Amino acid sequence: MAQIAVMERRCTGCGLCVKNCPFGGIELKSGRAELTAGCRVCGICVKNCPEKAILKLETTAKSVDKSKWRDILVFAEVSGGHVHPVALELAGKAQELCKSVPGYKVRAVMVGSGVEACAQELLHYGVSEVAVYDDPELAYFRADVYAACVEDAIRTMRPAVVLVGATSLGRSLAPRLATRFHTGLTADCTRLELRENSDLVQIRPAFGGNIMAQIVTTRTRPQFATVRYKVMQAPERREQAEGEIVHRVLPKAASASRVTLVSTQPIPPKKSISDAEILVAGGRGLRRESDLDMIRELAALLGGDWAVTRPLVEKGWAPADRQIGLSGRTVRPKLIITCGVSGAIQFTSCMNASERIVSINQDADAPIFDTAHVAIVDDLYRVVPELVRRLKEARA
Repeated sequence: MAQIAVMERRCTGCGLCVKNCPFGGIELKSGRAELTAGCRVCGICVKNCPEKAILKLETTAKSVDKSKWRDILVFAEVSGGHVHPVALELAGKAQELCKSVPGYKVRAVMVGSGVEACAQELLHYGVSEVAVYDDPELAYFRADVYAACVEDAIRTMRPAVVLVGATSLGRSLAPRLATRFHTGLTADCTRLELRENSDLVQIRPAFGGNIMAQIVTTRTRPQFATVRYKVMQAPERREQAEGEIVHRVLPKAASASRVTLVSTQPIPPKKSISDAEILVAGGRGLRRESDLDMIRELAALLGGDWAVTRPLVEKGWAPADRQIGLSGRTVRPKLIITCGVSGAIQFTSCMNASERIVSINQDADAPIFDTAHVAIVDDLYRVVPELVRRLKEARA
């Protein structure tokens, strides 16, 4: 990781660095240059300093012997006394990836208090080994303590790949682990592929969703990736549990935590569009906020839920938890009907795994039709009311 450093004994306070910084990342204090939170480590100040008082410090991770790192490790998050569904999806994807490298196995690490039953359940999903850190100290999430446990598991197992669910907990945990091992982390992957040499191809939208980037960590191990819930397919539960549970002792580093639980306030369970089997989504093609009523009505008649694209959230027409997309939710329903949705990659990459996609758009060249199974090229203000009418007739 690169850093910018200012050598105070050389700095004359000329101000050229402040003038040339495009991000406002440096300022003068008491006649000396000091970095601010705006610094992007671009190095422009380094090139423009006449006194050579500003340096860019580069740290390069050492290459490792990749043959000593094997298998795929899944962080199995426990939520509400159950294995989080994203962990099962990651276990299924890990099994698929292991087919690319002979001899690779799927392993898991589970951290918490009273999680024995959850570990046993995981063995029904093709996991060969579950490393369990079970201790009353782990009853609630503390990032430093959980990171110490998973770090201990990784140093013991030496996996080539570590998959973490992109939940609130996972997004806090994964970067801490990647930093400890001086290796790469790709967040919110939409596809994963494993090469024969054990390099993980981590695919995700980049540059505002305009391209699909393929990211590979070639020199260091393990390779970290986070994946959202509903992106991958969970495997079928096997009747017979296979594999073993290995109980591990809480590492000493965990006891050094300075975080203490003061109180907790449980959040009431809330319905999520990610769990809906039928969705009707409205997009930029809707002219007025009140037009969402027909989207909601169609969803209700189908026994499903409703959702929107990002422009409608930005207009204030719908709350953020109704948004499908990279900055919203990922969905995988049995049926999704999109109404007036153009089909930007930020949206389609978070719903293209749906079993049946029906899209309504009057633009025959709309990108959404590249994803849809059924394309209806027509005005949504004609099609949606007609669907509502026919459904009501069928019910009557």
